[in-house]
Amino acid sequence: MELSDYCKGVDIELTMWKAKLYDVMNRMDQLETGNKQRMYEQVNGLHIVMAELEERIDKLRRECPTEWQPEQEEIRTKFSELGTKYNDAAGVAFDYDIGG
Repeated sequence: MELSDYCKGVDIELTMWKAKLYDVMNRMDQLETGNKQRMYEQVNGLHIVMAELEERIDKLRRECPTEWQPEQEEIRTKFSELGTKYNDAAGVAFDYDIGG
């Protein structure tokens, strides 16, 4: 797989994660103040992982290394971490049965 194709693919995946995060944040906005604080820490963790992913993807684009397998594995690990953090945050939001 070409590096540019890989970057496009992970960009698309990252965009989907951003949409999911936006949904969780909308649900969080509907919570009472005490519950928002509990959610904030988890949502902030999602922002951190997504920023790290964007940074790594941008680095791949800029540098275009001939050997990029280590970065690919690191990005795969970050997406897995993002999924775990999302499930944790979404679970808290959905525990409150907001908007449903």
